[in-house]
Parts: sequence; C-alpha cells; structure tokens
Amino acid sequence: MSNSVSIRNIADAPEGDMGQAYLASGDKVALRHWYEGPNDKGEQQHTRDYETVGYVLGGKAELKVGNETHMLEEGVSWCIPAGTPHSYRIHETFTAIEATSPPAREEGDAPAK
Repeated sequence: MSNSVSIRNIADAPEGDMGQAYLASGDKVALRHWYEGPNDKGEQQHTRDYETVGYVLGGKAELKVGNETHMLEEGVSWCIPAGTPHSYRIHETFTAIEATSPPAREEGDAPAK
C-alpha cells in the first residue's frame, strides 16, 4: 500500500491511446480527464475490468449499455460496473472526469507521485 500523496497537473499528465489524460492515482482509484470531439465510434461495445464513475463538465455524448441508451451532458454523472458491455458516441465536444477502481492506468504506469 502506498503512503505517498499523488499530485499531477493536467498539463504534465501522460495521454492514453484513447486520448484520455491520466491524472492523480492511488492504490485503489485513479482519475482521468477526457476531452474529445464528435465521433461515430459508438457502435462496438466493450468491457473493462474496472468500475468507472464519471461526471460531464461539458458537451454531449451517448452512452449505450446493452440495449439502453443514456444521454450524457453537462451536470450528469454515471457509473458503469466492471465487466459491463458499453459504448460511447460523442455528439458535441465532450469534457468529463472519470474515476476508475481498480485504477485504470497505462501498462506499467505507477501511481503518480
């Protein structure tokens, strides 16, 4: 278990392969920032081995979970349990903050110090 404080400025945050910025993280939770323009990537549903909790700062995206569709827009939060098939389609430039547990990080990325 880590006893160090995790501090990371978004300007210095590493970027993931889907455009996410990896922010502060610890042993049990990690924070990410998303900023993405409109796209049509929402057809293929995928699963993750971590739970995701998010909050929309701006823009609009469609979250599809199974056969249900939910609109994510400013002020809306969401939670996707680990292993749940889902997809996103961005309708308007989308900005959100997500927390993942266990921490979603780049391969080999240690908690930010």
